[in-house]
Amino acid sequence: MVGERGARVARGPRGRAGRGFRRGRGFRGKGRGQCPAGAESQPANRSGGWPVRSRGGAVPSRPGHHDASALMRVPHTGLNDVQIHAHSVVDESVSTGHERVYQAWRIYLPTQEFSPFSPHLIKLKAAQTFFASDLFHGPTREELYVRKAFSVPLSTWQSDPAVLRDWPEFERDWLEHGEIVVGILSLARHQMILAELKAEMEVNAQTTGYPIAALPVNFPIIRARFTNVGSLMPLKDLKTSAFNQTVSIQGTVVRVSHTRPCCTWLAFKCLTCQGVQSVYQPYGKFLEPIRCPGTACRGRRFSALRSHRQTITVDRQTIRVQEIVQHESGRVPRTIESELTEDLCDCAVPGDVITLTGVVKNANVMEKGAGKDRFMFQLYLHAVCIQNAKSSRSGRDRSSHAGIEFTLEDYSLVREIHAFDSQIFKLVVHSLCPSIYGHDLVKAGFILGLFGGTNRNQGDKSALSVRGDPHILVVGDPGLGKSQMLTSCVSVAPRGVFVTGNTTTSSGLTVTLSKEAGNDFALEAGALVLADQGCCCIDEFDKMNSQYQALLEAMEQQSISIAKAGVVCSLPARTGVLAAANPVGGHYNKSKTVSENLKLKPALLSRFDLVFILIDKPNEEMDQFLSEHIMKLHKKQTQPKSNDEWPTLVGPGDAAQLAHIPEDATLIERLRKNPRETIQPIGHDLLRKYIAYARKYVSPELTSEACRILQDFYVELRQKYHSSESMPITLRQLESLKRLTEARAKVELREEATEQDARDVVEIMRASMIDTYSDGEGVLDFSRSLNGSGMSTRGAAKKFVNALQKRANMLRQEIFSVDEMKSILSGCGAQVANFFDFLTSLNTQGYLLKKSAKSYQLLTVEF
Repeated sequence: MVGERGARVARGPRGRAGRGFRRGRGFRGKGRGQCPAGAESQPANRSGGWPVRSRGGAVPSRPGHHDASALMRVPHTGLNDVQIHAHSVVDESVSTGHERVYQAWRIYLPTQEFSPFSPHLIKLKAAQTFFASDLFHGPTREELYVRKAFSVPLSTWQSDPAVLRDWPEFERDWLEHGEIVVGILSLARHQMILAELKAEMEVNAQTTGYPIAALPVNFPIIRARFTNVGSLMPLKDLKTSAFNQTVSIQGTVVRVSHTRPCCTWLAFKCLTCQGVQSVYQPYGKFLEPIRCPGTACRGRRFSALRSHRQTITVDRQTIRVQEIVQHESGRVPRTIESELTEDLCDCAVPGDVITLTGVVKNANVMEKGAGKDRFMFQLYLHAVCIQNAKSSRSGRDRSSHAGIEFTLEDYSLVREIHAFDSQIFKLVVHSLCPSIYGHDLVKAGFILGLFGGTNRNQGDKSALSVRGDPHILVVGDPGLGKSQMLTSCVSVAPRGVFVTGNTTTSSGLTVTLSKEAGNDFALEAGALVLADQGCCCIDEFDKMNSQYQALLEAMEQQSISIAKAGVVCSLPARTGVLAAANPVGGHYNKSKTVSENLKLKPALLSRFDLVFILIDKPNEEMDQFLSEHIMKLHKKQTQPKSNDEWPTLVGPGDAAQLAHIPEDATLIERLRKNPRETIQPIGHDLLRKYIAYARKYVSPELTSEACRILQDFYVELRQKYHSSESMPITLRQLESLKRLTEARAKVELREEATEQDARDVVEIMRASMIDTYSDGEGVLDFSRSLNGSGMSTRGAAKKFVNALQKRANMLRQEIFSVDEMKSILSGCGAQVANFFDFLTSLNTQGYLLKKSAKSYQLLTVEF
């Protein structure tokens, strides 16, 4: 019957072979009811040979007959399951050789014609031998049914003896034909699974007596994904010379589009004879068959069948990847578009660091007014493998910061730094920004912010996640090196983003929704999302007008929520904010609070773990050191080398010189550099890897002694909180102490935070509080809150509020105009520098509520 069907289709109306067979694409029939010579054991095929394919890549199907020539069956539901029937034998020999027929060949290798003498068959056998060996440890069949993809380590694959013997040109094929290589591996694994299913089906048929011909074998399309692809290509080297080559890049995802269906095989029905054929649609480009392949029909009108079993639809998504190299400044970072399909879709969100392997393709640029002749093309990557740094299963969620890979030389240099033991903190602090003299505690605070604490409960979605990244703010007079220290922080951070408050927007900090064709929206990451698992340095922090609202959620919840244009989602922003600000008047006024000096909202300032105040005070000794330091930098004969050329480590003699400091000395004494002391700073490249190593591998825990030190300091602060006018001490301060103590232990690569670490953090916290809460005479007064009024206005505020309460009780009213409040202020004898700033301060503290531009409501009375 197979021969009759094959001859009936293959022969023309006068007994001649069809056009497809005259081209040598099939066997010539000998007559009705006869089979080709030597083809008695070939699989059931409607055409008597390999399926006839038209110039459009079509496989014909005649109406009224079972379509056994289609090598893949797709149910009407659209599921991409490869289905063969039991009478379509999986491994039957063709007449011209002993090579195997692969039922899903045209699905995995749509651009390669099958031939019994195809060189791909030897490669398929090598792949099957590798998958059957002990070198391959892939997912089970049940896991593959869900994942629809499996990983193959490239190094393990290349070391397999069968691959080396039967596929010696693999490296060249992988470079020039990456998609075909992935298709061969996927087809080999898929064929092995089908053979296993068929064997089980035969056993069940013998046991149950159910006819095997009625049992279909189904399994979804699976894809092989290589891991550990080796060398990476910088985006600056990705030119047209790499067209159609397989390359690997690393970058940050800055834009993600919606997932859309894309048709790869589309069935067409001839409107003349109702015959059905399927046509391959390469890269989503619509291709229609030229004519009907039927021997008795030459129709050229077709209707697309989108729900036919031969129509295959896969998921498709586009992302934009931005380079992460920070050495080249002064230009827009390079980006490249990438196309993801099937299981690769939704594998990354904006802000993720990925390693993408794909084939370089080009797309026509749609320009307006270009007409039919468009010769402008844009390169893009058709992804075949993606490794997301965030989804690495190394036991810890912080397993990949900025995608930095460590070599044996890097591990050796990290060990050399670790050999300094207790002096590592001093070495790292003086390596942050060597051009700035002094400010050791401020640099120490920045170092703690770069190393960060330990994120708790990140893997457990049911538990509340506690952030581990400290936020540091430096406020001070101009010209003290705040911006240079921030620039150094970005340079040494494993993943850092630098922005300025006066030029950025709220969308530039968070996420932007950009409209695409078809009324869809794509997410474009902002600075906070790009700095995920890193640091975001914000200069001119006081110049931010409305952008501060975007920082509130990111600084505390470590995420950014979006609810725009029907898109509701949340993106991770696990970043530490390092900010620098200048006072409003140009010079920091000690009689005012930080909030009054910066004109910032209290809710934002309360989220910073450390707030340092830098004031340019005349100091003869410090001025002498600063002048000598600056002149030494500009002396021609002793001009220091650039930071990249400086030695990466201090010498052996310097380590002994650092060790003479007594252990009971304070932190500022241990960090202070002796004028006769010579410390060669660590290079920024090595310091960046040292910080990345600590953040990746070190997760310190607090010892009982360290917890006791932090608890005693917290209780001390709570005891000083005795009135409603003083600064509120909450658990937020205790969590800050915990984060900073963990970061202090990370600097020395220790898994335990000791008592000395807690004492150092308490000293840094005290120094920042002295700068923030001391009055003009240097006395620490906790009634000067970050957000309240200063020393000059606190007494006036008390008198004014008491006078307002008396007037409200007398008149039985709680709303007063600005003119009435001016007269009340002058009547009570209080003096303020600026009346409207005074009202704003009372509004911030909750005494007054602004009802309109010229009226306020007193909140301390009720009627």
